Amino acid sequence: MEGVGADQAILREGARPRRACLLVEGLACNAKVGPNGRRQILAFHIPEDAPDLTSLHLDVRDSDTWAMTDCMLAFMDHRDVNRLCDDQPRLARFLWRSTLVDASVHREWTLNVGLREGPSRMAHLLCEMMTRMATIGRAADGVCAFPVTQEDLGEATGLSSVHVNRVLQDLRRRKLISFGKGRLAIHDWDRLVEVADFRVDYLHLLPPRAA
Repeated sequence: MEGVGADQAILREGARPRRACLLVEGLACNAKVGPNGRRQILAFHIPEDAPDLTSLHLDVRDSDTWAMTDCMLAFMDHRDVNRLCDDQPRLARFLWRSTLVDASVHREWTLNVGLREGPSRMAHLLCEMMTRMATIGRAADGVCAFPVTQEDLGEATGLSSVHVNRVLQDLRRRKLISFGKGRLAIHDWDRLVEVADFRVDYLHLLPPRAA
């Protein structure tokens, strides 16, 4: 287990990692920086995510992975992961499925930024995060931790800081959400889903674990 402090790089674009990581605690993101120096967040990673499974088969990282909060990660050498996959075909299939789900989420994010209007775009991201946090048992009664800034939300949705502020104010005024101090609360799930045009199928969630 290794700790990485908030706002520190876990992996950098161009790196040639020789081990895979699992996010145990904290919030991380994958991102790229454009020629203008602006960052585009490509995915948020929550506990139980493996942000860099592609590095098992792709030699060079094509994006950065950043710790957005203090993070705890577990690492395993690629050769050990590959050996386990050879010995445990079910594990290999699970990891392959995980990479396919990541690709599905990426396609939905592309559609979100490219086609949805500001309120729908933001609502969709918030619905996704609440759903994912609930799936791992880290949301209750429509409330979960989501320690990001408005700037982070802009980098994830392609909206300017001013537009992000206006959209959040609009969602608050309609009594759909509360957001602040690292906490997201959804007050009217059905209405927010309608605003977002949110359909959960692209997350390909596994059945809940038995208690």
